Amino acid sequence: MAANDYYNPHQKPLPDAAYHSSSSTSTFAPPYSSQPNLAPGARPSQGVSASPFETVFDDHVYPASTHQPTPSSSQHRLSHQDTAYHGHSPVSPDDMTYNHSADDIPLQDSAPRPPPKDEEMQDHVYDAPRPKKPRRGRVRFGELGMLGSGRKKIPFVVYFFTLVQAAVFIGEIVKNATETGSPIMIHPSFNPMIGPSPYILVNMGARFVPCMHNMEGIQNANEPLPWPCPNSTSQDPTLPENRCTLSELCGFGGVPEPAYKPGTPLDTQPAPNQWFRFITPIFMHAGVIHIGFNMLLQLTLGRDMEKSIGSIRFFLVYMSAGIFGFVLGGNFAATGIASTGASGALFGIIALTLLDLLYSWRDRVNPVRDLAFIVLDVVISFVLGLLPGLDNFSHIGGFLMGLALGICVLHSPNSLRRRIGDDVPYASSHVSRGSAALGTPPGFLQNPVGFFKGRKPLWWAWWLIRAGALVVVTVVFILLLNNFYIYRATCSWCKYLSCLPVSNWCDIGNLQLPGS
Repeated sequence: MAANDYYNPHQKPLPDAAYHSSSSTSTFAPPYSSQPNLAPGARPSQGVSASPFETVFDDHVYPASTHQPTPSSSQHRLSHQDTAYHGHSPVSPDDMTYNHSADDIPLQDSAPRPPPKDEEMQDHVYDAPRPKKPRRGRVRFGELGMLGSGRKKIPFVVYFFTLVQAAVFIGEIVKNATETGSPIMIHPSFNPMIGPSPYILVNMGARFVPCMHNMEGIQNANEPLPWPCPNSTSQDPTLPENRCTLSELCGFGGVPEPAYKPGTPLDTQPAPNQWFRFITPIFMHAGVIHIGFNMLLQLTLGRDMEKSIGSIRFFLVYMSAGIFGFVLGGNFAATGIASTGASGALFGIIALTLLDLLYSWRDRVNPVRDLAFIVLDVVISFVLGLLPGLDNFSHIGGFLMGLALGICVLHSPNSLRRRIGDDVPYASSHVSRGSAALGTPPGFLQNPVGFFKGRKPLWWAWWLIRAGALVVVTVVFILLLNNFYIYRATCSWCKYLSCLPVSNWCDIGNLQLPGS
């Protein structure tokens, strides 16, 4: 307090009686006299004196239980007394003037002061520190629709996959330099992705259908077929580098060589079966541009996604989308294309981002803009996949698998969660011990029976949708595998999903072999 709050030389002193009579609204200091109910103007008896430990300048610390919800400053409390002088009452309700005497002790100016603008504590004896409110900025990625968002976790899967993919690409460059004398393909043509030749990619594990099952025109061919060697740098069929066997091209211990006899059935056994070529291409890339774009997306969108849904869920979606994309491409893409890249897996992550946006549409700051960015990214990637030599089916398959698994692993839509009474902060949804206190069912692993107990019909309906999505995508995956290995049914128009009917682009990569 300022000095004039306690003493003003221009004011007249209060009478002696002002020491002991209590104000009608003052509740902050005890009376100085032990005599109760003293009338205004009465003096205490001679044997009674004010306590030497209690004066009008003392600050009394009151228990927290009795502290009334008053402003948090002692100066502000004094300003709310009926009079500027402690212990004095007005002469009448209509007359707010006061009688002063020489013995009055002024406390503050007669005009009440406005409360301080700063709501923080002015007198720290009375006030406790206020908890800081969490800053509520705009909704960030994964805050609304994701399971386990808000946790600060390290995206181990993203970092591990990125290191593996970078190491594999370095191995591709080294092998290409060893076999052809150049780290990137420059003969017989230049690789626009700035990377190794497709024969090196096939030899290192790219998806290449002739290395995976029997094909029309290969296993039932009437004469031996020349295959380019990994070190091939020309298209001259008379050169030794272009006269390798299929087993030498495929590598990894080779595949059974076709019989090359007239009348050989197509389903002859043993058949090529390098099934791992549905998995290994996820970690391979066709060039610097290819891996650069994929790793940029993986280290931004993929990293945030793994933090939001957890490493286990991210691993399942990433690998499932990548494998499903290559299986779909194996059924409908050109058979002679060496397909590589993590694009299918990353399209599964993009699908999760789209679901997160749709689930939390009304809670987003600008959902239309977020949707425009996602749609633009998807459209550009699909259009680029129509160029010759690229497998757009990996993008389509990865995206579809991401949507199906996203329905299974993400939270329910926010509007549905509110209707079923499960609108719990996402950041605390992973705390099992606090589930009972929050009134939420326990986790499935903690109590499988209690997890399903007392659920509402809408909750069961959404779980049926989740189960249905998982069943559908599993059945489609099995059908595609059976078609790839057994039925080999083709689709006449499906090729246009991965190429444009311009300058015979849709024929590029299709093996046109003798006897086919």
